[in-house]
Amino acid sequence: MKFSFDHLVWFQHKPENAIQHLSEKGIHVVHGGRHETWGTYNTLSYFDLSYIEFLGIEQRSIAEQHEENRLITQIVQQLSKENREGPAKIAIRVDQINELAIKLENDGFTVYGPLPGQRVTASGQVIRWTLLFIDDQPDLLSFPFFIQWEKSDKERRSAFKEQGMLERHSGANSKFDSVCFVVRDLEETIRTWGRLLNLTPSKEFRDEVLHARCQKLELPGTHLLFCTPIEKGPAEQVLNERGEKPFLVNVSETNQNSFFELLNGYWRFQ
Repeated sequence: MKFSFDHLVWFQHKPENAIQHLSEKGIHVVHGGRHETWGTYNTLSYFDLSYIEFLGIEQRSIAEQHEENRLITQIVQQLSKENREGPAKIAIRVDQINELAIKLENDGFTVYGPLPGQRVTASGQVIRWTLLFIDDQPDLLSFPFFIQWEKSDKERRSAFKEQGMLERHSGANSKFDSVCFVVRDLEETIRTWGRLLNLTPSKEFRDEVLHARCQKLELPGTHLLFCTPIEKGPAEQVLNERGEKPFLVNVSETNQNSFFELLNGYWRFQ
């Protein structure tokens, strides 16, 4: 069973605001479309097939009707009720989602789905996929959800190029290198996620900017970086204020060297 990084979901009251804010930093963001049956809409920033989805609520009355789609229940709780914007959850791309659902249930997870999904673009095109969710544990890092697209990677990449979705960022070869999660128990978290995704963790290292000890899972597409703070710094502040969550996007080959906070999350350009 093949796993690849698909996207990071970033909750925003107005996803369109990401277009201007990130364009000023050299990151290309485009309008996505509407999830009519979920009451949400998005803007998107692509780095080949890995991307960031800025997701907002368009019709709260529709969004509140959903229970099985755990991403929608999460955005209603976090964005609408708690007014908390920022990076929230990641999606892992798979090629055998029905088989994965059976495996996860056999491994003792509570799953929701597979569920059909679709987005209507501004041009009226309908894009379809299937989703699978794992029930989260209270106060711990939100598990990834899984997505299987109707079209192949090759077909999607070709369509994105035709639609201008893969327009160059200011750093022509910029890559979504990794997404960073802050957690309380580094060893237990990376062991759980490593088993889930069939990946072996890297050796532990210290991140001097985050003031944290970290380990990495090298997932195809975009790596997953897990960090536990060891002293005061950005990681500790996020953990204390928001709990365990994704909080940092690492972008490589940007022709820059900067670390900054934007849209209620951190960014590191290298």
